[in-house]
Amino acid sequence: MSPRILIAGGWGVVGGAVARLIREAGHDIELVLGGRNPESGAELAKTLGAHTVRLGVNDPAPGLAAAGPVDLVIAALQDPGDNLLMAALRAGAGHIGIVRGPGTMASTAIAAAALARRPALMLGHWQAGVMTVAALATARAFAEVERVEMAALYDYADPIGPMTMADAGGFVGQAQIRRGGAWTYLDATQHGRSVARPGQPVFDALPMSVLDTPAVAAVTGAPDVRFDLGTGESRGTAAGGGASHDIYIDVTGRDASGAASARRTIVSDPAGQAHLTALGVLIAAERVLGLDGAPPPAAGLHFPESVLDIDRALARLAAFGVRIEGAA
Repeated sequence: MSPRILIAGGWGVVGGAVARLIREAGHDIELVLGGRNPESGAELAKTLGAHTVRLGVNDPAPGLAAAGPVDLVIAALQDPGDNLLMAALRAGAGHIGIVRGPGTMASTAIAAAALARRPALMLGHWQAGVMTVAALATARAFAEVERVEMAALYDYADPIGPMTMADAGGFVGQAQIRRGGAWTYLDATQHGRSVARPGQPVFDALPMSVLDTPAVAAVTGAPDVRFDLGTGESRGTAAGGGASHDIYIDVTGRDASGAASARRTIVSDPAGQAHLTALGVLIAAERVLGLDGAPPPAAGLHFPESVLDIDRALARLAAFGVRIEGAA
């Protein structure tokens, strides 16, 4: 029997991109697109051979019942009360959520750990785990990682949807970083940094709390880890095309001989940030459902750094047009 996936927010900018990529990937999957106004998703559903269902996050149970049994719920929308998460898990579905950061993760993680009968993957990392995958790939070249500095450049020509717009309020504020082996909270406006890039002007970026920071710190053991977000002209725009989403990852440490070493990885999606996020979700969905050829993860709470195969993820990104320079 074909797996059934319900994408909540399925005709939004990110949710629609996820749905299209699932079809483009060629999987035999039954798709259900959910949201408050099914008529808005009718055209996309027809194009993709999907069904639509009326679904609200404040009271998701009726929508889930109308959708019928599903194997995985992908939440491509805001779920501030964890209502959709808890309803999906109680219904026995797996879950992928992409909106939680460090400041809002506690209740979500506790609910997932308590209720999950299938994998519940917390994917609130930058671009749904893509940056963490690239950072961990880069770190593999080191015997000892001392510092990881990650930065993303957003181009204003790159369209965003309501979900990302709703997140924007948390982009500048108290930012969690790892410094000197301790967790520190900074006033983002007072602790920006400049990020150099080849062939283009330096861009200024401010620190931001994202799940990639604790993920990379935990896996690499680096005492200094931070993420910064800036705006400016992307590689795609500079080349005369559409806006790309660009991520810069700088890792310093020691190689196997004990010598100081530094590496930079650049991840650039010429199709923009929504496409890159959707790719992160596609890779995660393939992992949760075992569509990547490996057994699905056990039931319970999971994060991308613990369940994704780095090499496969990088290959998957490249197969869908993402440019990755410098990753080991």
